[in-house]
Amino acid sequence: MKRSTIAAQMYTFREQAQTEQGLADTFGKLKNIGYDAVQVSGIGPIDPRRVKELALQHDLAICATHIPYDRLTGELRAVAEQHRLWDCKYVGLGMVPDRYRGSAEGYRTFAKEASEIGQRLKQEYDLQFVYHNHQIEFEQYGGKTAMDILLEESDPEAFGFELDMYWVQAGGGDPAQWAHKVKGRMQVVHLKDMQIVDGQGVFAEVGHGNMNYPAIIEACRATGVEWYVVEQDVCRRDPFESVKMSLDYLHELLEREKTM
Repeated sequence: MKRSTIAAQMYTFREQAQTEQGLADTFGKLKNIGYDAVQVSGIGPIDPRRVKELALQHDLAICATHIPYDRLTGELRAVAEQHRLWDCKYVGLGMVPDRYRGSAEGYRTFAKEASEIGQRLKQEYDLQFVYHNHQIEFEQYGGKTAMDILLEESDPEAFGFELDMYWVQAGGGDPAQWAHKVKGRMQVVHLKDMQIVDGQGVFAEVGHGNMNYPAIIEACRATGVEWYVVEQDVCRRDPFESVKMSLDYLHELLEREKTM
C-alpha cells in the first residue's frame, strides 16, 4: 500500500455526486483531503466524458467501478469503451443479482456466467472483472459458503474478487484469511471498519472500530492488492470527515511501518 494507491469509493458520496457540479465539488474535496484516486459507483447520470474531464481536472485516477449486471450482459462493448476512456482496468459488480441467490446451484450458475463475461473483458478489451461481496455470500449450502462456491466454481483468470472486509467480518469470516484465500485474484479491496453499538455492528471509519486493520493491510500487501478503496455505506458524521479519518489512519500505518 502506498499513499497514491488509496482510493475513495464514490458510493459513499452517492447523495453529493448526482449532478455534474456535485461530482466536481466532491472530486475537489477528496483531492484536498489527500486522495489521489476514486472508484466510480453510485454517481448520477453524468456523461462519461465529463466524468473523465473532471477526474483529470482534479488529478484523480479512476481505479475501478461498479457496473449493473444488466449492462455487463447487454452492453459489454459500451462498458469496455467507458473503462478505456477512464483508463480504468477493473470492472466491478457490487452484488450478485437476486435471481442467483438462495442456492448452491444459483451461485454456481452465476460463477459460470460471470466468468464468461470476465473472459470476454480480458480477451477482447484487456480489462478485469472483479466481484464485491456482502455478508449474504457467507450463508452455507451443503457445508460450503456461497463465497467458497464462487471461489471454486469461477475461472481464476477471468473472475476476480474485490473483498469488502467489513462484510467478510459481518458474515463470520476472517478478513486477513480471506485475503490469502483469494491470493492472486484480488487487485482491489474495500476497507471500512466495524463498531458495536447497542449490541449491533455498525459502519465505522478505518482504524476506528474493532477490526484488526494492521493484520488486514499486511495480508492485502502480501497477496498482491493494488488498490485500497475506502468506503463507508453509512456515515454517522459528515462523509468527508469520515473518509479523512480513514485516510489519516492509513497514512499513520504507513508512517509506523517506516520506523519498524
